[in-house]
Amino acid sequence: MGEEPYFIDNIVSMLENSILDEAMRGFNQSVVYGRDVTAKEVIDLSLRYPMMGNYQVVIVKEAQSMSSISEIETYLTSPLDTTILVIAHKYKKLDKRKSLYKKLTSSKSEAVVFQSDKIKDYAIPKWIETELDAKGFRISPVALMLISEYLGNDLGKINNEISKLDINLEKGALITENEVEENIGISKDYNLFELQNAMTEKNSLKAFRIVDYFESNPKDHPLQMISVVLHNYFMKIFKYHQLKNQPQNKIASELGVPPFIVKEYVKAGKVFSAQKIKHIISDIRTLDLKSKGIGSVNATSYGELKQLVFRVLN
Repeated sequence: MGEEPYFIDNIVSMLENSILDEAMRGFNQSVVYGRDVTAKEVIDLSLRYPMMGNYQVVIVKEAQSMSSISEIETYLTSPLDTTILVIAHKYKKLDKRKSLYKKLTSSKSEAVVFQSDKIKDYAIPKWIETELDAKGFRISPVALMLISEYLGNDLGKINNEISKLDINLEKGALITENEVEENIGISKDYNLFELQNAMTEKNSLKAFRIVDYFESNPKDHPLQMISVVLHNYFMKIFKYHQLKNQPQNKIASELGVPPFIVKEYVKAGKVFSAQKIKHIISDIRTLDLKSKGIGSVNATSYGELKQLVFRVLN
């Protein structure tokens, strides 16, 4: 159970394909969906005995959609030893105050409860790096930040893009921004990471070229996503001003970034004063509102972003 569906899906897939061999699944494995069954029907399935085997497996996917899930509690009083019941409750946790959760986690229970929590944003780069390392790849810091900035904390989406790298590159390869551009489609020259660098370096020509590229590719670079990333970036610079006398590891932890990225905030902190950042944050919030149609007759116009970049640069 939990907010992160990626781990739940992986665990359920592993159980679905490994507990019983292929020949026995047709007889002894039932896969149902929460929106289509009641708790009573799940219990009835769970109370059946296996045919020509030691176990039967009952898997309830999307269990959060089952209106009567609390009634599963009645099965817990006398579960069948020959049944392995798997309940996949995605996007939220069971109510820990309710008796169902308490029975599942009691010392007398034979259940195993796995809580699938969202990975914090600052831990995403490390997760990506670990996943790639397990597949036999190395990745450059810039490529790592490109992937994490653009794909956010959607682990399923990140995994799909990592799979493209796994398919197309030789084991042991170093993944740079070139490989990211060729296989994932994130431009190594025209991206938010480079826009942030251009603004910090006061490189007007580069900054406006990137914005023009965004405007010509609005589907891949929606204004709402741009405003969220820029807001996070400048908020971290603002926070850096409060931390700049701390050790690098402490700064990295507080900002929620890998230690090798801290130098970027050191550089940005010298360019943007805390007072300047307050004005920038205000402008970003205005951009965000207008991109949602609040206070603007054209929510898809990149004019407000261009004005924001101009004010940041001057």
